[in-house]
Amino acid sequence: MTAMSMASTQRPVPSRSTALAVVGGLACALAIGKALPLTMETVSGALAPLCATAAESSPLDKVEPIGSYALPNVPGKRVTIVRVFYGPGGFTRPHRHAGSVTAYITKGEIRSQLGGGPVETFGVGQSFFEPPGATHLVSANASATEPAELIAVFVADEGAQLTTFLD
Repeated sequence: MTAMSMASTQRPVPSRSTALAVVGGLACALAIGKALPLTMETVSGALAPLCATAAESSPLDKVEPIGSYALPNVPGKRVTIVRVFYGPGGFTRPHRHAGSVTAYITKGEIRSQLGGGPVETFGVGQSFFEPPGATHLVSANASATEPAELIAVFVADEGAQLTTFLD
């Protein structure tokens, strides 16, 4: 058996530094998880109004909580991160947010319009900002055939309802 064929039949063994990094990362994640006063159930509860849009546009639309963290250098404030998936033709009905929101497009194209402004289309790698209380009139997948996705980062008061839908 040649060295080349022997190498292809053996599985690579992770280096000691890789193993230590993985163990260290897991230990840090466990420590952070125990230190966080907010459980994912609470985060999900705070995001429930945002998630309610799925039944109103596309069954593929959904909001996935990523994390929520108190800002120790800004007492009373919290950063919450979510991933928003829009199916083809998906949208969120008009709404406003309790705090500042920055959105970063990770897939497809998103149409967005804040009250009084123009409708804009943002593609992968672009972002937009919503000031606190701004009316978000249009938030939609720009495509009727392809999915779209964005990451939204909220900075709001502790305990605030992140999204309020407009009638």
